[in-house]
Amino acid sequence: MATIKPFKGIRPPKDLVEQVASRPYDVLNSEEAREEATGNEKSLYRIIKPEIDFPVGTDEHDEKVYAKAAGNFQLFQDKGWLVQDDKELYYIYAQTMNGKTQYGLVVGAYVPDYMNGSIKKHELTRRDKEEDRMKHVRVNNANIEPVFFAYPDNAALDAIVMKYAAGTPVYDFIAPGDGFGHTFWIVDDPADIEAITKAFSVMPSLYIADGHHRSAAAALVGAEKARLNPDHTGNEEYNYFMAVCFPASQLTIIDYNRVVRDLNGLTPAQFLAALEKNFVVEEKGSDIYKPVALHNFALYLEGKWYSLTAKPGTYDDNDPIGVLDVTVSSNLILDDILGIKDLRSDKRIDFVGGIRGLGELSKRVDSGEMKVALALYPVSMKQLMDIADAGNIMPPKTTWFEPKLRSGLVIHKLV
Repeated sequence: MATIKPFKGIRPPKDLVEQVASRPYDVLNSEEAREEATGNEKSLYRIIKPEIDFPVGTDEHDEKVYAKAAGNFQLFQDKGWLVQDDKELYYIYAQTMNGKTQYGLVVGAYVPDYMNGSIKKHELTRRDKEEDRMKHVRVNNANIEPVFFAYPDNAALDAIVMKYAAGTPVYDFIAPGDGFGHTFWIVDDPADIEAITKAFSVMPSLYIADGHHRSAAAALVGAEKARLNPDHTGNEEYNYFMAVCFPASQLTIIDYNRVVRDLNGLTPAQFLAALEKNFVVEEKGSDIYKPVALHNFALYLEGKWYSLTAKPGTYDDNDPIGVLDVTVSSNLILDDILGIKDLRSDKRIDFVGGIRGLGELSKRVDSGEMKVALALYPVSMKQLMDIADAGNIMPPKTTWFEPKLRSGLVIHKLV
């Protein structure tokens, strides 16, 4: 069962939220963060990307950079740019993209639930990335950025959320750059707080949608603190980490596409001929072609789009992993034909989130940077949850969620 709790969030005053709030640390590089934070001393990038306060080229993993994050976090509190609520609360965070709004509950998720598998994951994590985020959590003694969870739809929670959403929000703004709306309410009625806690307590599982490394780091630091505390009781704040939990039905996974630098020694004609062994190949011309269903792919090669439809027998609809188009394409195209064995490490392949549109694929091929592009039909939330429930792990670069959570709306201290 899922254990959650309210917490005393640390938040920017309403008139500063747009200056403080930022994109997540892992969706932009240091130079992009430096540019976005120019002229804004209150930007959260100074805590989550603190290398921007050092000369260009400074290693973001240098110990002095982590120390700068902690110093800036304290400075923001000293200056009143971040202020802690005086009682434990839940929060509601709504995101609006392309006219669709999804409503999440900001909660303290339970570290033991992560460690025992009640919080389910669908991706492998890399130890170096875990350790980076663990250092960031340790030095700040806080979860500066939330993780992104899904939960099975729940009518009682929907009713509570809609009750608050009908009222005046604490924050309501359109983020620069992406144009997405971000709206935030405080849940302060003790009866509602108790009802939220109770509703989660009967859920068998929560599901990590986005933020596997942040989830792992937060949970591992919490477990580490418990292990090192001789007076540990289980009630300490470090037993929880910050998550925004959305009903699964409100979430949309968009496509996560591939571009490859060469054809592994084949000519374009030989490559297309090789595809015909396992796919029905149809030329679609120069206009963008988008996959229309599971097991249908879009290929861009030498100025033309192609439809690839996997032939029966090339996938297993009874296997939660084998049915995925990322598995089909990885096995039958990237591995068998193009010789790409490891999606995590092979330098010949790159990945493009569907938020950029399929025009980004043709652009990278037409520029000469890449030779061929492959667009996939997106995974469904049901597939993700089925795979997590079965204890399986998705292949790399399978899911892309939009909109991304805005960082800096609320922070969770571990003390």
